[in-house]
Amino acid sequence: MKGIPRKRAWLMAATALAAPVCAQAKPTAHEAALEARLEKLEAEMAQLRGDLVAARQQQARSDTVASAAVARSDEAVAKTEQVATKVAALESKPSAPAEGFRNGNTTLKLGGFLKLVANSSRFSDGEVANNTFGRDFWLPQTIPTGGLPATRETDFSARQSRLWLNLTSDVAGHTVKGYLETDFETTASTAANVAGGGTQRTTNGYTLALRRATIQVDKWTFGQDWTTFQYTGALPESTDYVGTTEGTVFVRQPLVRYSAPLSKDITLHVAAENAETASANTGAPALVENGDDRIPDFAARLAYAGKAGELSLAGLARELRVQNGLVKDTRLGWGVSGAGKLWLDDSKSSDLRFMVTYGQGASRYVGVNFAPDTVVDPVTGKLNWVSVLAAMVALRVGVAKGLRANLMGSYQRVSYDDALAAATIGGFNKQAWSVAGNLFWSPVKNVDLGVEVRHGERKLVNGASGMLDRVEFAAKYGF
Repeated sequence: MKGIPRKRAWLMAATALAAPVCAQAKPTAHEAALEARLEKLEAEMAQLRGDLVAARQQQARSDTVASAAVARSDEAVAKTEQVATKVAALESKPSAPAEGFRNGNTTLKLGGFLKLVANSSRFSDGEVANNTFGRDFWLPQTIPTGGLPATRETDFSARQSRLWLNLTSDVAGHTVKGYLETDFETTASTAANVAGGGTQRTTNGYTLALRRATIQVDKWTFGQDWTTFQYTGALPESTDYVGTTEGTVFVRQPLVRYSAPLSKDITLHVAAENAETASANTGAPALVENGDDRIPDFAARLAYAGKAGELSLAGLARELRVQNGLVKDTRLGWGVSGAGKLWLDDSKSSDLRFMVTYGQGASRYVGVNFAPDTVVDPVTGKLNWVSVLAAMVALRVGVAKGLRANLMGSYQRVSYDDALAAATIGGFNKQAWSVAGNLFWSPVKNVDLGVEVRHGERKLVNGASGMLDRVEFAAKYGF
């Protein structure tokens, strides 16, 4: 039955058994009906087989999904157990104390540092009086120039220790900030209010002195702060109180300042500040605070802060005024100052700091009053101009983790009105410069140990000069 369909072959075989003589006859209606039923049954069987295969494939996929779900569930359980273990470990550790503390709606934060300074100084032309600023830190105007025998002095002091208090309050939808800063350095121990408090022979008591006290509301600052004319970022890391005294703008005083951001990186600061004309009379270089000023000093500073560093450009305008007996005169004072700090590496552990300042009638803003703002001639009753050029540069190098070195140099030169006779200003300061280098090490966080060497010189208009050589050690703990 080769070539005959299987179902028809079965039918023919069955028919042959019943009637062999009719094997080749055409199928009857009954046979056709049987054949149709067989075809239908065969199609249904094929459908059943297909459904069975599909069902088995679906079951296989379901098993796979179920296995994956079980695996994910096991993984989630494992991660949950890990998180629980970490949380338990953290909870077993003592919690960190909250930063600051609350008093009503005000948050208060206390900070500062404790600092010991020990130095050995050699003065080339005489001795600096005990318990004075020139013994505590680099102040070139205190270097003796009298031609006396050289002296060597050793001093220990903790007067540079500093305390500050930050305050933050929410008032009528505005954030109000307050800042108070004090130290023990700026009140001389020979002052009357300190004399009874202790001496170097017994308790070494010193008076707490106001450094800064400001209120900040939005873009406004009110109170005593660094002058707007100064860029404080140029101050180097030093064992000294200032470091580059003669070349640095350095004033803290009461002011009202408005700070306006001009862009993401640039801010303009403008301020009206406390006015005080520091004059000197011909033949007497000691500075005089006259208290005769009528209008505030005005200062403005454009500050840039970017990825490469910071830059500052500042201007100063002021009126000099002295009214004393027959002397009654005014004169315009002004100054400009450019400064900056440039990063030398990505970690910002090394940088270059600099400042250049020039002005007439602006001397009290530079070098901690190395020169007067003006020289008063009692004979003519006139104020004579005094100009100053000052500069400083400091290189900070990160040597290793916790170890850095600082090199610094500073310079100031003073010029006086040509109308002044040389003999009348011979004892006035003409020039000062210094170089210094130090090495700082921080063995643990917040602790700094430093050693510094310095050489500085001072020269007067009449040519007299003096030198200082100093080795200094400092230990500081900040908190």
